[in-house]
Amino acid sequence: MPRLVKCGLIQATSACDPSEPLATIRDANVNKHLELIAEAARQGVQILCMQEIFTGPYFCAEQNTRWYDATEAIPDGPTTRLMQEVAKKHAMVIVVPLYEVDGTGVYFNTAAVIDADGRYLGKYRKSHIPHTAPGFWEKFYFKPGNLGYPVFDTRYAKVGVYICYDRHFPEGARALGLNGAEIVFNPSATVAGLSEYLWKLEQPAHAVANAYFVGAINRVGTEAPWNIGEFYGQSYFCNPRGQIIAQASRDKTELVTAELDLDMIREVRNVWQFFRDRRPETYGRLTEL
Repeated sequence: MPRLVKCGLIQATSACDPSEPLATIRDANVNKHLELIAEAARQGVQILCMQEIFTGPYFCAEQNTRWYDATEAIPDGPTTRLMQEVAKKHAMVIVVPLYEVDGTGVYFNTAAVIDADGRYLGKYRKSHIPHTAPGFWEKFYFKPGNLGYPVFDTRYAKVGVYICYDRHFPEGARALGLNGAEIVFNPSATVAGLSEYLWKLEQPAHAVANAYFVGAINRVGTEAPWNIGEFYGQSYFCNPRGQIIAQASRDKTELVTAELDLDMIREVRNVWQFFRDRRPETYGRLTEL
């Protein structure tokens, strides 16, 4: 009997003007996503992921200490707690990308993973942090992740997370495969003119190299007052053969879903023995500083 899992991705425009109070921004974006999560539940989605820092705009387009106050603790912050309730209500695994502050006051770009019974399973912290002009001032806000590349054994599948800029680095994508990931989600905020030519190259390549499914999520539209570029949407799922099997539009808030046959992972790995034929004893240069 095939292992079929229905998965969903949410891409969205920011729900309100970024000059509004931070609490207003968070509530507006959370409420917008709650409607889309409810629609995902009606469609039978079992695993769902939102876009990078889904509770607000992509504020890293400017350097402003105001946004430090947009952080939340994980798992004790309000958004994670709320999503635990939502996950349990819908029997849905939810990957929740947030701006985290830890117990020592250090900030991370993080995704919490919540199982279908509402249990908090753990988190991934973005490992690779860009500082690219113009408009991607992430080193002003985030420290590099320090939790490695965990894989979460959810009710429906083994799930890994790789956030936005991470996708340019094949090393972590391989680590997720070696750690047992069956589906890797990459919540992103990426704009036309910078990365669009890579959008449908890199992540299908990770899927092929590691024989797992990838769910790639991008934002939609432009966000005042920065207008650093057009977030070009086109969120998609690809399979272990690198084929895009479902894709969202370029310019609309949208839920994209796909039924993933996890048995394909074993089928592909039986043909392409990339893990068996690795030569880790020759890769020392990759880990030199």
